[in-house]
Amino acid sequence: MSTESGEKGTPQTRCGFVALVGRPNVGKSTLLNALVGRKVSIVTSRPQTTRHRILGVRTVGPAQAIYVDTPGLHTRARRTINRLMNRAALAALEDVDIVVLVVEALRWTPEDDHVLRHLEGVRAPVLAAVNKIDRVKDKKLLLPYLGELAGRRELAEIVPVSALKGTQLEVLERCILERLPPGPHLFPPDMVTDRDERFLAAELVREKLMSLLGQELPYALAVEIETFEREDGLLRVGAVIWVERESQKPIVIGREGRVLKEAGTRARREMELLFGRKVFLQLWVRVREGWSDSRRALRELGFEG
Repeated sequence: MSTESGEKGTPQTRCGFVALVGRPNVGKSTLLNALVGRKVSIVTSRPQTTRHRILGVRTVGPAQAIYVDTPGLHTRARRTINRLMNRAALAALEDVDIVVLVVEALRWTPEDDHVLRHLEGVRAPVLAAVNKIDRVKDKKLLLPYLGELAGRRELAEIVPVSALKGTQLEVLERCILERLPPGPHLFPPDMVTDRDERFLAAELVREKLMSLLGQELPYALAVEIETFEREDGLLRVGAVIWVERESQKPIVIGREGRVLKEAGTRARREMELLFGRKVFLQLWVRVREGWSDSRRALRELGFEG
């Protein structure tokens, strides 16, 4: 990283926005969490888990990188929620200082081509993070893949990484930090995300439900925090799980309430670790017809504005 000095011989501060972009399920949220050193974005094996733009802040000495985790860019956007997710991802490319294109090692799909087309007008340097190299048994296969990737567009750097295992993340971070423009830091050095605890609590509940339900409710599930109160070392959280049809309620609740209970237990435990206090969590399942295709409902659930 550059050691160019500012006044009084101190290293010049650098700060900039870094957009993490890619198709769904390439590991952008896992990469964000690994780069900032803390879980700020939920992760599941389901594509399009991330629905909002989330900032993760990483301060290393005089350099501050503000990572923007985005929903995966996808070609089929039939519902309003899908269109809003695409819009959020594309908006993140405006006025950023660096773009990190996240792709999956040894795999290239039409959706990767779709992302690449949206990067054609980007003036910021584009780095490629070739993720999931821990899944590649024969590492010799990586070289031709990296060569093909280099031929697809001009890239400032190509760095093979494993966000899950932490492999080569220090190399990727160094490539990012040294390209940040000079400027004052925008966040305190100990801040890691712009999202508050209510948002994180809602996302943790959604993460656990998505993991338990698999493919049963692709976009029909949202979580809204109704109560979030601290008292004597205890955090009381009340969350509403919204589904789109009455027939979906028993799926979320599960036989004898097992799914809901297990999701609540897992979410509560992780909240206690994240927030550093005991948590009393209550969950309710309610129906809101067609919320994922209603602009008004999405706005009320925090998807716009």
